[in-house]
Amino acid sequence: MPLLRIMKIQLTKKEVTQLSYEIVGYAIKVHKKLGPVLLESVYEECLKYELEKNGYDVKQQLIIKIDYDELELESQLRLDLLVNDCVVVELKTEESFHPLHEAKILTYMNLLKRPQGLLINFNTTNITKSTKPFVNEYFQMLDDE
Repeated sequence: MPLLRIMKIQLTKKEVTQLSYEIVGYAIKVHKKLGPVLLESVYEECLKYELEKNGYDVKQQLIIKIDYDELELESQLRLDLLVNDCVVVELKTEESFHPLHEAKILTYMNLLKRPQGLLINFNTTNITKSTKPFVNEYFQMLDDE
C-alpha cells in the first residue's frame, strides 16, 4: 500500500502529530477570542481563517465519496475541515462527545485514507482537555522520524 504523500513530501508520524498540535493551537486561539457558546459553523469559519492565514491548505465541508467494490457513491457525508490533505478535523459544540461522533471521524479518516483526525469540542472551558485525537492504520504506515 502506498504511503500518504502530502504536497509531494512524505510525512512522518512526528510531522503529522506536529500538524495536529498546531491545529489545536489555532483552535485554542479561536476559542479564547470567541468563548464557548457560538454555533459550530462560526468556529469552523474562524478556525479555517486562522489556518489559511498561517499558510495551511484547508478544505472545508468536503464531500466524502464512498468506493464500494466497483461502485463509487456520491454521499451526503461532509467533513468539517481537512488540513494539508492529511488531518481530518471535526468540530462540535456539545455538552460532551457521543460515541457516534468518534465513530464518524474514524469512518471519515478511513474512507479518505488519512492518518490522523481531531474531534474538537468548542463548548468547553478548555479546548485541550476536550479535544480527542485519533489515528488509524494509515498513521501506522508512516515512518517514525
